Amino acid sequence: MVTEEVKKDVINRLHTVKGHIGGIEKMIEEGKSCDEVLLQIAAVKSSMEKIGYFLIQEHAKECIIQDDEDKVMLDDVKKLIDSVIKFTR
Repeated sequence: MVTEEVKKDVINRLHTVKGHIGGIEKMIEEGKSCDEVLLQIAAVKSSMEKIGYFLIQEHAKECIIQDDEDKVMLDDVKKLIDSVIKFTR
């Protein structure tokens, strides 16, 4: 479970991406060049990847760093690795 601070950060980042997508829609409606549209799509893709990596980082902190003990939990590490693999495919 992510903290409220992390949740707020991710929501803000997603709102920014949503705004960019709206901008892309407008660009297409206005007949902007494919190069311009593709550049904005690449920016959205990059933003989504950054959000994903941020969540992976937060997930790693939650799974690996235990509040009540300093040992690594094998099952948690396996879940984290699975999440990383799914995201990077």
